[in-house]
Parts: sequence; structure tokens; C-alpha cells
Amino acid sequence: HDQRTTSTYIFGAICPALGKGAALVLPSCNTDAMNLHLVEISRTVAPGAHAVMLVDQAGWHMTAALIIPENISIIPLPAKCPELNPVENIWQFMRDNWLSNRIFESYNEIVDHCCDAWNKLIGQPGRIMSIGTANGLMILISAGWYKASAPLSGLVAADRIQFQSILKARIKRFQKYASSAPKLA
Repeated sequence: HDQRTTSTYIFGAICPALGKGAALVLPSCNTDAMNLHLVEISRTVAPGAHAVMLVDQAGWHMTAALIIPENISIIPLPAKCPELNPVENIWQFMRDNWLSNRIFESYNEIVDHCCDAWNKLIGQPGRIMSIGTANGLMILISAGWYKASAPLSGLVAADRIQFQSILKARIKRFQKYASSAPKLA
């Protein structure tokens, strides 16, 4: 662990359908931080709605120690498939525009800058909608984290089932492509 630097993490979730998001800027990336993030998302989901979150297979996304609120379902994506998670496009946009190539004087300055960057993004719902649907799949809530040295509306049960079938078809197409791709020696 490099003792000359300090870092913080943005735990963020977007709803490309509505152009909204929720995030926390936290000092570490672990199960406790993910549990705090789930509480924040749950708090912002509309009453009576249900959020479906896509997550990669990071340890803190998949651990049995997660406390998943009743108004959230988590769908793990296949391993090594970041292109299936629209929030990855959000992180790239934020890096390109607000987070890269910066020198900070203090930890608080890093936190302030990350908060400012997320708030700029949230102030642009059309951009969230555009970036979040860039891969052609309307993901209703997509969560992830970004390391840097608004309410989400959910789904009714019928929408959730339809969404899950669309996602399964997309993953099946990807797996078929991946299985036919040439293997590296």
C-alpha cells in the first residue's frame, strides 16, 4: 500500500430511464461501504417501487454480508464484462471531463472534487440518459464505484420480470459471442 497518497471512492448508481442517480463518496471500498451505498439507494427509491441493480462480481457486491434492502434486487453480471454495465460509461465520462489529471492538496479536497463532479453529472439528466443507454440496453439502475485519488425510481413487478428477461437475452448473446471468439494461447 502506497503511503504517499490517499484515495476516496465514489459509490454511484444511475437510472438511465429517468436520468437520475445516487452516490456516496467514501474512504474505502469494501462491504461496509457497499452496505451504506445500498441504504442510500433504498432511501431514494420511490415509495412502493423496486430497484434492480446490475453489479459486477467484485467481492463487496457479492458477499453474504451484504444487507440488501427489500426494495432492491441485485443482478450480478458475468465476470469480466464491464461493457454490460452502463455505469462504467459514466465513470469514463467523469474521468474524461472532471476527475483525471488533478493534483489535490488534501483528502478533503479530493472528497469535495468527487462530490462536485457527481453533482455536475446529476445536474445533467439528459447526459445520464444518453450515456447510460449507449450500449443499447435500457438499464434501470446500474451501480458501481469509481476510485478517485437524487432519487431513483424503481420498477413494478411486471417491469422487473420484463427487464430481467431482456438482460438474460443480452447476456446469453454475449456468452455465445464470447464462446465463439478465438482463444488466446
